[in-house]
Amino acid sequence: MALPPPAQNQAYWTVSALESGHVQIPLAWILDSAREDEVYKTPSLSFLLRHSSRNDTFVVDLGIRKDLENLPSLVLEGHRQKNIVVDVPQDVSESLRKGGLDPASVRYVCLTHAHFDYSGDSRPFANATFILTGATRELVTPGWPADQKSRYSSDIFPQERMLVLSTDWWEPLGPFPRAHDLFGDGSLYIVDAPGHVAGHLNVLARTSADGAWVLFVGDSAHHVKLLRGEAGIADRPPWGCAHADKQQAEEHLGRIRRLAALPRVRIMLAHDLEWYEENQEGPAFFPGVLESF
Repeated sequence: MALPPPAQNQAYWTVSALESGHVQIPLAWILDSAREDEVYKTPSLSFLLRHSSRNDTFVVDLGIRKDLENLPSLVLEGHRQKNIVVDVPQDVSESLRKGGLDPASVRYVCLTHAHFDYSGDSRPFANATFILTGATRELVTPGWPADQKSRYSSDIFPQERMLVLSTDWWEPLGPFPRAHDLFGDGSLYIVDAPGHVAGHLNVLARTSADGAWVLFVGDSAHHVKLLRGEAGIADRPPWGCAHADKQQAEEHLGRIRRLAALPRVRIMLAHDLEWYEENQEGPAFFPGVLESF
């Protein structure tokens, strides 16, 4: 198993982390080793990617929106039932502006999935093309409030600026059976990442011209202990499982672990509290750059 070797004058992306809110959840909802009374207050990180040779900007996930009262009523009810606490001192748009970039100038946005702590507020990204799967489009159509039973707001994706990935585009890549070379230059791949929710994606990007990579895993791993094999995916009362399909989630997590074993591959979790505490307000955050392996 190997990733594609770099081409001559290989294009790549520089990566910067973005503050985009925090969420506190029961740890026993995501880790089978956690006590029932443990809580996990974690960031919900977004990431800005900038192309090495084109003036392209690409944002992975939009974190949490500040106007929580505009979330679907079923989402807010779920927060109360699970004692979920949300805090958004600075959302993704504010993080970009603070670093000197207008969200309206961003060219592409890819949400790994449409849950509230990743879908954020798309309105400031007024010119971006949003990348998603057909399965995700089905989840958000028609969306809330037209569908009062939906957990997804109808305004997550701008209808006139969606790039819906065709299943015909998938090809094997490294440990992953389904991936797509989005720009055709080998610099960034959209990876089908089943298990968590229908349409869930990972994003694999080159971070150097000579063979370094980063994989953004969304909710394929809610905690770094899952990536290290120090704990398993939880599925017990009263919380149940955080994934729609636990078996598929475990299989995909195994693929991520195999990728992580390759040289010069970084795995980035949106909910990595350990990484966040080590890097908060440091040079990895925009306008700084995450060091490439």
